[in-house]
Amino acid sequence: MKNLLHHLFEYKTLTKQEAEEVLTHITKGDYNEAQIIAFLTVFQMRSITVDELSGFRNALLKIAIPVDLSDYNCIDLCGTGGDTKNTFNISTLASFIVAGAGEMVSKHGNYSVSSFCGSSNVIEYLGYKFKNTEEELKMDLERSGICFLHAPRFNPAMKNVASIRKNLGIRTFFNMLGPLVNPAQPKNQIVGVYDLELARLYQYLLQETDSQYTVIHNIDGYDEIALTDKVKLISNEREEILSPHDLGFKTLTPQELHGGQSVEQAAKLFVNILKGKGSEAQNAVCIANAGVAIHCLHPELAREEAMDRAKVSLESGKALASLNRLVQTEVQY
Repeated sequence: MKNLLHHLFEYKTLTKQEAEEVLTHITKGDYNEAQIIAFLTVFQMRSITVDELSGFRNALLKIAIPVDLSDYNCIDLCGTGGDTKNTFNISTLASFIVAGAGEMVSKHGNYSVSSFCGSSNVIEYLGYKFKNTEEELKMDLERSGICFLHAPRFNPAMKNVASIRKNLGIRTFFNMLGPLVNPAQPKNQIVGVYDLELARLYQYLLQETDSQYTVIHNIDGYDEIALTDKVKLISNEREEILSPHDLGFKTLTPQELHGGQSVEQAAKLFVNILKGKGSEAQNAVCIANAGVAIHCLHPELAREEAMDRAKVSLESGKALASLNRLVQTEVQY
């Protein structure tokens, strides 16, 4: 690692193979905490390259527990996190709305690193027991239209960096990797990113796959459609910059998307929205993200129709029913 750090401190970059090798060593526990922090710091000081991100992704996919859900046309809605906006769990709520609309969702998630409450925190708080066998995940899909892949269950080697990431409390390149290393490797992906440069990196990497994708970047820094400003959408077919009005919604304020200060508050808000008790703004942002996901799955649909399907799922209670079936109880709040 000493030689590698000298190489990086001289403003040099890694090849795809070098990136894969070093991350493999990190996950095996071959380096000490100080060395890992120094390595992570490099990528806080400069932009990551396509080769580096690709190599890191390959390393994590090779050591992950594989899951074959290819019998289902699944989609994952996963943001990088790290946008420091402290929103409520929008992509996770949108995932249940998509499932309630009759689609299959293989949601990849983790505990929070740089916010109060990650997707794994809220799902676990509501009573879900994390699973890591293919059979159990398929049963969840059959029962509720959604399965949840808690990242540490499928990549146990990541425990060697989990405490370091938590103690740092800031986004690192591991945030960038989250949406890329879903062990089920779904053929449809909604990826939210916190800056436009990273959106481009994702575009280059996703173009190498056979997936149907939409990369989302709200131009004021959110890693999801926030309806607070225009949003950049990059898909297989096109690139667009759309206003909230273009998507059929009013412009929101950041305060309307606040996610609370604890897991308990986040979970209460989560259930209230699925129960139809959310504010107009909360409902709108969840429907917008779910609608784009449905449109990704069905590009032949008009976007307005995809949004309508998402709205019906939320307002009819089907999204809530999907959550209840996943946790196998009626969630209370």
